[in-house]
Amino acid sequence: MNQKIAKWIFYAGTLSSAILFLVLTWDTNRQFTVLTNAQQISGEVIAGKKVFQKYNCNDCHTILGFGGYYAPDLTRVSQRRGEAYFRQVVSQPEVVLVNSFRKMPQLTIPSKEQEQLVAFFTWVNEINNQDWPPQDSKKRRQAGTNQLMQSGTLSAGATIFKTNGCFACHKLGGIGGKAGPALDNVGARLDMQTIKKQITNPQSRVPDSVMPAFNQLSDGDVQVLAEFLAAQKGGEK
Repeated sequence: MNQKIAKWIFYAGTLSSAILFLVLTWDTNRQFTVLTNAQQISGEVIAGKKVFQKYNCNDCHTILGFGGYYAPDLTRVSQRRGEAYFRQVVSQPEVVLVNSFRKMPQLTIPSKEQEQLVAFFTWVNEINNQDWPPQDSKKRRQAGTNQLMQSGTLSAGATIFKTNGCFACHKLGGIGGKAGPALDNVGARLDMQTIKKQITNPQSRVPDSVMPAFNQLSDGDVQVLAEFLAAQKGGEK
């Protein structure tokens, strides 16, 4: 290869790369409204963004690639933890995160602002950013929850378990947090009534328990969740 050919390869490669970059930039901007779920930006979502800024959440948390790396990424927190867990950790971080090496300050965020944050994170969760961040990839999470599947869909109890943030503290099927015990054999250890009591009033069983009471669940949801957990009678002890 002589110098002239090398130059033409360089020019052609640079030009084609520039054209590809411009085309992809144009295409992204063309789809911006759809990709960002812009039609769902309500007053509550905007207020939630302001609350996020007011309490300097970005100092510790990353969202959409921006922010600190001390605490978990919040881009997909709505799908990863669910609204119930979010409200618990914001209201009682000293309780929910007592066994975590990362500590969150008690910010005393009013309930109205908490709801605005929920709206904001729910909207962010629906932004199409090509399945980012990877730790919250839907494909990865699906692989981890296959053991909860029944006939191709999550059972009612498994859905409640997943959407109410139970994975944040408990392991099931090898995935989940370590703040609480693994629940693979909870049905062999506790009966149905004890499980229900543990869900709604954990301190009635263990006075110094740091598990929050899930009082936001309806009686029907508690029953379905308890039935699901009571059926877990094998695995990690």
